[in-house]
Amino acid sequence: MHRIFQLFIDLLSNANDPTDFSKVIATTAKALDLSCFAYLALPKSGAKPRLFSTYPQEWTSHYLRNNYERIDPVISEALRSPEPFQWGIGFPERRHSKAQQRVFDEASQFGIRFGFTIPIHDGHGPIAALTFAADHRDMTLIHRLNSDARVLQLMAMYFHAHVRRKLFNGHPLDGIELSPREFECLEWASEGKSAWEIGRILGISRNTVASYLENAKEKLGVRTIVQAATRLAAANKEKQIRTNTPRCG
Repeated sequence: MHRIFQLFIDLLSNANDPTDFSKVIATTAKALDLSCFAYLALPKSGAKPRLFSTYPQEWTSHYLRNNYERIDPVISEALRSPEPFQWGIGFPERRHSKAQQRVFDEASQFGIRFGFTIPIHDGHGPIAALTFAADHRDMTLIHRLNSDARVLQLMAMYFHAHVRRKLFNGHPLDGIELSPREFECLEWASEGKSAWEIGRILGISRNTVASYLENAKEKLGVRTIVQAATRLAAANKEKQIRTNTPRCG
């Protein structure tokens, strides 16, 4: 376990964007024989949750599109208590509403039937949860979760802290919080740089840049990246005017 924990810390220290963070947990989970995971953070501002996951893409897209984080029984339990917990087949369940049961039933169709969830209540920024899941209660998996629960909890806290520092310490634009990378990519876009050029400047892939710009566009509620970049340029110009305007008195 010590070797795996050190691998996790080494990978985490070099993570800078969503792709990096996904690789950190995917690699670590595989080393722990816990290859199916999801990290979900719930922003306070009403923005969309941030999800890193090795779950099937079809399921995560469906989950976010239907705002299932609002009714997911696992997330509800994570909000109630900071203690890690197991859920799924073979465990006593709370009474679920029809909507909550639907989430479980649909998740099971994608092989998500049993899990170990670590709530993260840190008092800074979004509340989050990290879940390791499987399609059945394998005894090897159960032993791993029971013997290393506290280490996994510590790893979840480290992971969340780094995600918060790198991705959630946002920059406000017209009252809307953009992540540091979203803001940075949008700044370059407002200067006429293409996604490929921005990727070269920041040392990330073109697709990653496109993802950041798409997120910024959706948060700002505009139809195109050009409109988002124009809003940033206008906000920067207004800020410069206010800074250069002498005050009376």
